[in-house]
Amino acid sequence: MLQERERVSDFIHPSAIIHPSAMIDPGVKIGPFCVIEEDVFVGEGSVLYTQVILQRGTRIGRNCQLHGGVNFGGPPQDTKYKGEHSYVVLGDNNIIREFVTIHRATGEGNETRIGSDNMIMAYAHIGHNCEIGSHITIASYVGISGHATIYDHANLGGIVGVHQFSRIGKFAMIGGMSGVAEDIPPYMLATGRPARVYDINVRGLRRAGISPKVRGELRLAYKLLYRSNLNTSQAIEAIGEEIESSPELTHLLDFLRDSRDGYGGRGNNPKPA
Repeated sequence: MLQERERVSDFIHPSAIIHPSAMIDPGVKIGPFCVIEEDVFVGEGSVLYTQVILQRGTRIGRNCQLHGGVNFGGPPQDTKYKGEHSYVVLGDNNIIREFVTIHRATGEGNETRIGSDNMIMAYAHIGHNCEIGSHITIASYVGISGHATIYDHANLGGIVGVHQFSRIGKFAMIGGMSGVAEDIPPYMLATGRPARVYDINVRGLRRAGISPKVRGELRLAYKLLYRSNLNTSQAIEAIGEEIESSPELTHLLDFLRDSRDGYGGRGNNPKPA
């Protein structure tokens, strides 16, 4: 088997254990003591440094870096899971630091999905059935519970905990050691236990090239949502009536409506029957 693997890649350490059915693109580097199970794919240019474990149903994109002790595709920590075949799917150009764990989904054929161009720092955990977008920074010791959604360009500080079914909107930034128990809308800054919105993410919006005009309109929306005597439904109505529409504002309003329609302030959380 080693000779066969050497024809596939010149960069596989002899101590690595690789199932014969695993699909490894040419040029993938696999370091000492890595374990790759059946039904795994690793894309071109990716690097597994040392003691990386890829369990069945894992899909790794191109040019990803998986550092020591990373473990992908473990069975979900979910009492509903009964051994069905499911997946972890990782996009391209991700940096995954030491001892990150990402579990496959509950439900036959379902996925835990992570996009591209993300930085996930040491000891972070992403639970089953999560959807993580692209260009996201997740700092060390972050714990993301099952069925959560993190939108593009979000930033989570160290030791943040995210409740199951919660959503964190695009360009949102969560301060370290916060507990996210409800959805955090896009473009906002939040911190605390439980996390509370306290401003818009001006720096992140400026870096993203969002115009001063739109940034100003988002600040007006923030004030109606969090600095007025209006409830959420009233604030949504006022924003629609008083602030000029933009793609960013439309996205914010859609997100807020979905949160309101969920359960416990979490748009992914189905309301009990």
